[in-house]
Amino acid sequence: MSHYPSSVLNLIRAFTCLPGIGEKTAERLTMHLLRAQQREAQSLARAILDMKEKTRLCLSCFSLSDTDICRICSNPARDKTMLCVVGDVDEMAALEKSGAYYGLYHVLQGLLSPMDGIGPDDIRIRELMQRIGKEEIREVVIATGTHTEGETTAAYISERLKAFPVKVSRIASGVPLGGELRYVDQATLRKAMETRYVI
Repeated sequence: MSHYPSSVLNLIRAFTCLPGIGEKTAERLTMHLLRAQQREAQSLARAILDMKEKTRLCLSCFSLSDTDICRICSNPARDKTMLCVVGDVDEMAALEKSGAYYGLYHVLQGLLSPMDGIGPDDIRIRELMQRIGKEEIREVVIATGTHTEGETTAAYISERLKAFPVKVSRIASGVPLGGELRYVDQATLRKAMETRYVI
């Protein structure tokens, strides 16, 4: 890549710092921007800087927002008696895209991981308990992943919520819709059998 000038190399290196972007993709993106009109490159640069300057955490749910209270928390059409607890913003976005949930969220900004030194004080569990104590929450849906950290976090929150008059539920897990059993891993099949329901 020494045939490129340093300004081009710098952008290629900058792109490779992004997750999922290898050297070839970084080179393609750089060449695209090099050929693009000046206003397209400026628009991209402005969008990145604008996001960095304006994006912050919602004061209520700790999701991303460009105002003190995010669009979901301030939406009067949302069911304010339901609170879905997720580990991070990506999980919340996945649930929103599914269109299956219409309540509020609480983003923990991480999961419990004793091996990594992440305890209850390192994520937004205290704020979760404060919200449940103050707001009119009737059901808390725990939607953390089924990996060790997700299960540990779910168990910890579930135990803490016993002190509150709320229904606590956990999202189901198991065989994916349209999936064939012969291709599903044993851990997923075990979980599907454990969480089976009557039809």
